[in-house]
Amino acid sequence: MPSFFLEPGPAQKIRGLANPNVSFWLSQGVKKRVIIVGGVAGGASAAARLRRLDENAEIVIFERGAFVSFANCGLPYRVGDVITDERKLLVATPELLRDRFRIEVHTEHEVTAIDRIARTVTVRNLSDGSERQETYDALLLSPGAVPIRPPIPDIGLPGVFTVRSIPDVRQIRAWIDKHAAKRAVIVGGGFIGLEMAENLRHRGLDVTVIEKLDQLMPPLDPEMAIPVRLHCESHGVTVRLGDGLASLAAAANGGLTVRTDHNLEIAADLVILSIGVRPETQLAKAAGLTIGPRGGIVVDSHMRTSDPSIWAVGDAVETFDVVTTSPALVPLAGPANRQARIAAASIAGRSAGFRGVQGTAVCGVLGLTIASTGASEKSLRRAGLLDFQAVYLHPGHHVGYYPGAKPIHLKLLFRPSDGRVLGAQAVGKAGVERRIDIVAMAIQMRATVDDLAEAELCYAPQYGAAKDPVNLAGMIAQNARNQDSPLAGWSEIDDPGVLILDVRERSEWHAGHFESAVHIPLGQLRDRLGELPKDRPILVHCAVGLRAHIAVRILRQRGFDARNLSGGWTTWRHVEAAAESARAYLPEPRAVPPEPTG
Repeated sequence: MPSFFLEPGPAQKIRGLANPNVSFWLSQGVKKRVIIVGGVAGGASAAARLRRLDENAEIVIFERGAFVSFANCGLPYRVGDVITDERKLLVATPELLRDRFRIEVHTEHEVTAIDRIARTVTVRNLSDGSERQETYDALLLSPGAVPIRPPIPDIGLPGVFTVRSIPDVRQIRAWIDKHAAKRAVIVGGGFIGLEMAENLRHRGLDVTVIEKLDQLMPPLDPEMAIPVRLHCESHGVTVRLGDGLASLAAAANGGLTVRTDHNLEIAADLVILSIGVRPETQLAKAAGLTIGPRGGIVVDSHMRTSDPSIWAVGDAVETFDVVTTSPALVPLAGPANRQARIAAASIAGRSAGFRGVQGTAVCGVLGLTIASTGASEKSLRRAGLLDFQAVYLHPGHHVGYYPGAKPIHLKLLFRPSDGRVLGAQAVGKAGVERRIDIVAMAIQMRATVDDLAEAELCYAPQYGAAKDPVNLAGMIAQNARNQDSPLAGWSEIDDPGVLILDVRERSEWHAGHFESAVHIPLGQLRDRLGELPKDRPILVHCAVGLRAHIAVRILRQRGFDARNLSGGWTTWRHVEAAAESARAYLPEPRAVPPEPTG
């Protein structure tokens, strides 16, 4: 059985100073010339950090775009007029970097080639087409990633956009205004797709999201994505799952016709492509740098490439997943900034190491928050790591007696053999990102579910509970590990050898139940034990898991083989809806079992 949290392989290990020339620079007092290719999160952050570490280095940034550093995570909100002033998106300007840091910035300049032997780069001025050679002692690549544009007919038609830069946003806003756009089709239901759905709805457009997979938010496990789909649909977003983009055509009215893989035609005034991104590695490939199996630039823990004088950071680099140890591409601003700091320290002669990525991310859509960290069940199975168990719970984001408590749907993954925390996903209207941040730190510190159960977290009625959802997740996992309340997976309910026991109240039973289940409300259980068999496993459920846990404790102390169906009827609704999405290749609106009452 493969183990989790393996030490990084040779390519990731820290190997003393990041560059054999660093010791020479330091001993001789030579002024280093550092060229940085690309700005935004990685390149600009590395430049500023390097200046703070080395006042004498000559630092030059070449950025092929018009903006050296901007908040690309804020772009959808500029489209939706949530951010009303475009200048707020500018993190740093060439003037600021020059005046504050003495960093030389050349925008609209593209580095087109690297000569590793001569340590030069070829730079093209995009304004006039002229080219020149620039020398470097250290070279940092931060080229980022480019949006995926599928190879289909008419993908370049007017009205088809990606969302990656400030000029993209300007074009989208201008198109909406000029054409009085009313209908938008978004291709892809991930982070950018859902954020664009929200912001186009803010602008009053009718929005259809088409997603080739059978769920929204692909990083989530399918059952955790069900509340996302239901929420989007409840806010007027049309969601089509299991259907991709086949072709585009100009319509007679000046709009667009979107044809899906299953021959559905959708009329649109604009189309947003949010299928994903791929690392921008052409420059690195042409220079002969090593490219990894996921298509990114391979770096060690110093962010150094296969050339000891070249570093790389951000969306273009391939590192490793801290849980599965698999090669990973994680195009997020957080890892890019951390990598930038480490690369700058390495160039400056310090021994700093990148610890890998765990994919901690959050997304908001129409008042719903979706967050995750670490491994998902899907990623663990893909990596062949099967020593894991899932905990589901649905607590309020603060105590129920204080007005306004909102449920959090939370899934925690842990390793039963030693309790190691592997990952978590959560969906809800409040308090979601706080809980995932706690689990993210637990994963980084290689914590166990015991640590989660014992974590001392903030409590006041309007913020949480004395037993925070994170504590509860740890406690449930503890109870499973020590066999006080073993967990059963929802796939086990179809086993003819088990008995399903429903301990909800009668009104909840009548609102929806398993036909084969035995119904004994929790308050009657002790008096009706004679109705239950001791020679069969008993899988117990309630609405969200608490009453089932109490029932399991009663039964196990009376000699019954009882286990808790984690998360109760609420989780089953999500699991079943996810299974229906997988079965129905072209899903239509479906009835979902009613919400539980408690």
